[in-house]
Amino acid sequence: MYLGRVIGTVVATIKYTGLEGYRLLVVEPLRADGSSAGEPHVAIDATQAGVGERVMCVASREAALACDVTFVPVDAAVVGIVDDVQVGEGAP
Repeated sequence: MYLGRVIGTVVATIKYTGLEGYRLLVVEPLRADGSSAGEPHVAIDATQAGVGERVMCVASREAALACDVTFVPVDAAVVGIVDDVQVGEGAP
């Protein structure tokens, strides 16, 4: 699981069977301090996240499990919208 920021959307009029109804988002991986942690990638959206929001993502097999129909060809999925991140002394 990793943090990310939604920086855009992807429009696909034709999708693989099992991915219909899911939006595709462009996500930039983030470190806990909010700085970039890698190259942006496309993820399916299981949460109705919007551009600019911080999100929790999963990759690999776990991403496919976020879909109603498992065994779909996805590498990343947005599975949560992050309200706050606390690291270090301020963390509970």
